[in-house]
Order: sequence, then C-alpha cells, then structure tokens
Amino acid sequence: MASAHPPLTTGYAPLTIHSRLLLGPGPSMTDPAVLRALATPIVGQFDPQMTTVMNEVMALARHAFQTENRWAFPVSGTGRAGLEAALCSLLEPGDRAERCGAVVTRVEAEWGELLDPERIEDAIRRTRPKVVTIVHGETSTGVLQPLEEIGAIARAHDALLVVDAVATLGGACVATDRWQVDVCISGTQKCLSCPSGLAPLTYNARAEAALWRRQRPVQSFYFDLRLLQDYWDRDRRYNHHTAPAAMLFALREALRVVQEEGLEAREQRHRLHSQALRRGVEALGLAIFGPKDETSQMPMLVPLLIPDGVEDLAVRRALLLQYGIEIGAAFGPLQGRVWRVGLMGYSAQQENVLRLLAALEAVLRQLGHPVPSGAGVDAAATVYRDAGLGELDVTDNLGSRGIGSL
Repeated sequence: MASAHPPLTTGYAPLTIHSRLLLGPGPSMTDPAVLRALATPIVGQFDPQMTTVMNEVMALARHAFQTENRWAFPVSGTGRAGLEAALCSLLEPGDRAERCGAVVTRVEAEWGELLDPERIEDAIRRTRPKVVTIVHGETSTGVLQPLEEIGAIARAHDALLVVDAVATLGGACVATDRWQVDVCISGTQKCLSCPSGLAPLTYNARAEAALWRRQRPVQSFYFDLRLLQDYWDRDRRYNHHTAPAAMLFALREALRVVQEEGLEAREQRHRLHSQALRRGVEALGLAIFGPKDETSQMPMLVPLLIPDGVEDLAVRRALLLQYGIEIGAAFGPLQGRVWRVGLMGYSAQQENVLRLLAALEAVLRQLGHPVPSGAGVDAAATVYRDAGLGELDVTDNLGSRGIGSL
C-alpha cells in the first residue's frame, strides 16, 4: 500500500549550534550549573526525588521573591504563561483585562519615563479596579519602576497589585512582601540565566482569597492557579499536568545560585557591569536612552541611542557574524533608534562588557562612524579598577561553581 506521505529523502547531521555571547534583552547566557542540571537523569513526577526538588524550588523561589507567601512555584511555560495564569485566575468577565473579558483602564507614560504614582492613584479612585498590573523592569525602554509607593496605593484602595518581574528577578531587588505586591511573576530566561520554559510566581493570602471568591470557573484549565497550587501542595500533589522535569532541575539550580551569591551582592554585580558599560559607550560618543537617575535605570539592561547615519541592522549583523555577539533591536517608537544591551545573570561579567565595547568600536569604525580609539574599553576598565577589579577575575568568567579556577 502506497504511503500517504512523501518519503523523507534528506539525511540530517547531528544538531550543531554555534555559541553566541548573548547580550540582548533575553535570553541570557545559561549558567554552567544550570546546564549541568539539564543533563540530570529524568525521574517520574511522583518520584520522591522529584517531590524533594519541587519543595526545594518553592523554598528557593520564596527567597528570590523575598516573601513568606505559602505559594511560590513555577507555571510550566514562558513568562507570559505566568502572567496569563495570574490574570485568568483572578479576573472574571465584567471585572475592571481585555483578553480575560474584563474592562481595562490604562495609565501610560512616555517611552523612557516613569509612571506617576499620583496618576495611578487617580485612576484607581475613578475606576475602583479589582486588579492593578504593572511592569517592574521595562526591557523596551530600560526603565525600572519604583513599586513601594504604588503597592501602598493599591493596598489602600483594596486592589490587588500584580507585578511583571520577568526581567528583574535575580538581577534587582524584588521585595514582594515589603512592597505589598499581591502577585509577582517572573521568567527563567533573563536574570536567572536558565533556558526559557518556566514562569516562577508567588501570590499572597489576599490573592488566594480572590481565587476562591470567583463566581465562574477559570476559562483555562491549564492556567487555573487553584489547580496548580494543588499540584504544588506538598501534601496533595494533585495530578494537574506532567511538569518538565529537566526544567525544574534547571530552575532549582538557578535559584540555588542566586541564594549562593546573595541577593544584594547579585544586584551590586549587575549595577557594576551596567555602570562600566554606560561609561564605556559614553566614551565612544554614544548616548543612552531613558532616565538619568540610576535608581530608575534597570541594572540589567542598557538602551543605547543609535548614532545618526548608522544603520541599526548593519551593526547588529556585524556584531553577530564577525564577533559572535548578540544585542537586541528595539520596537515600537524606538525601532531603529535604540539598541538594547542586556547584562543579565551569567551574562553580566567584566569580560563580556570589555569584549562588547571593543567589538562595537571596531564595527562602528568599519561602517564609517568615527569613534575614539580604545576609549570605551579604557572608560569601562577605569570603573572596574575603581571597584577593585583591576585585573580580570577568573571566577567571574569561568564560573565560581566549578568550571575551573586558577
């Protein structure tokens, strides 16, 4: 009997992917400890070893989110899966987010500017929303939105504050409890330096109570937080879905590395390398987009204004093909005007900053844009010397978790 499908006549070689230095807005370089965890043997989802890992993931997630919440676990999917799980589970038709059937009131700011808490409070007074959602670190602009005042405002008006911390967890302070954040969601592929595929989130008792007050079923079985928390309950382990074991092992290691380094030390590392990059590109004559106040700048992302007469794609293509370095383009009103450089998690290293500055200088010159010779690397090196890192730190580049040391 003839096959209903044409035969496959092409032979395929084993997969080969050339390594890149990932310095865009995500994904970041995968931490070596995480890579090792990904090669761990797979076990069944109810194996005692798996249960132990799940419990450890919850404990480590609480630490990273700086919370005492009972519920802190990953949703299987990208960071957007975590956001959808939170909104689908909290909102019902008639509530004040479009895709969940709710009514949305937007409070916006110019690209590159902070949201004004007074405008947010005014909108809350007018609309009395059930949920207030906000992005902590906006990778399209490099803005780091202060949340403590907004958390107090939302709590005073009995609104649930849902925060997108996809880009910031593991690279900046995410003080879930202190900022009165009711639901906080992140992703694995940015400052946690883990492949994309899980969305760690946490929510408090106020948010859980809202889940149980629903009058209608959640529109998505997969994203129903009430079912997911039963799956993560150490006493119940409801069979909701088969979680990606390798990714759970990877996340466990990523969160362990965060704990090992220390939250404050990790944020300081990101800020140091961000400062070195900023001084370096300024020495090359480039300007930086976004707020001037350091506290309002994402420590893990630097948006560079593209010089007049320089083609966005030509520079990014040359960096990738000639030097193996990936940086990000922009979109919306900043498309063609800004390059987004990410120093996230394992990517935030002295060697990477100096390598990018040297490559960027060479590419700009190659494309006919004059820049001072060696100025970028010199300026960044000065930042490192002032911070006591005059010589390249071997553990900074090879990994303090066991690739090697000298």
